[in-house]
Amino acid sequence: LLLGCELTATTKSYTFQVDEEDDSDHILALSVVCLTDGAKDECNVVEVIGRNHENQEIAVPVANLKLSCQPLLSLDNFKLQPPVTFRLAAGSGPVHVAGWHKIVHREDASFEEDDDLSEEDEEELPPIMPAKK
Repeated sequence: LLLGCELTATTKSYTFQVDEEDDSDHILALSVVCLTDGAKDECNVVEVIGRNHENQEIAVPVANLKLSCQPLLSLDNFKLQPPVTFRLAAGSGPVHVAGWHKIVHREDASFEEDDDLSEEDEEELPPIMPAKK
């Protein structure tokens, strides 16, 4: 599933939540953060607010965008665990946050590897020969 939200001077935050009673694992992966049409040449800082391993709320800046020098930042599918809030900590935007939401059903996540293969069952590859000139 694709995720997208826009942070502006009037809408400074967006929270992505999932149903707590859902029996699935959810992964949120950020792909890109970019300034969109109407952005001013000012620093726009986007923070991600989530919870650490001790369940304490933490805010981490993930992007500092400026129209004249860095209007776009690729986050290479930066993975987060919902619930997550995106906040425009500085600037007036508009900043677009895009990524994807993957749902893994717990019964699908348990697969067993077939460790019964012996070395005899594995196919032997022919030796690599030098190229002809």
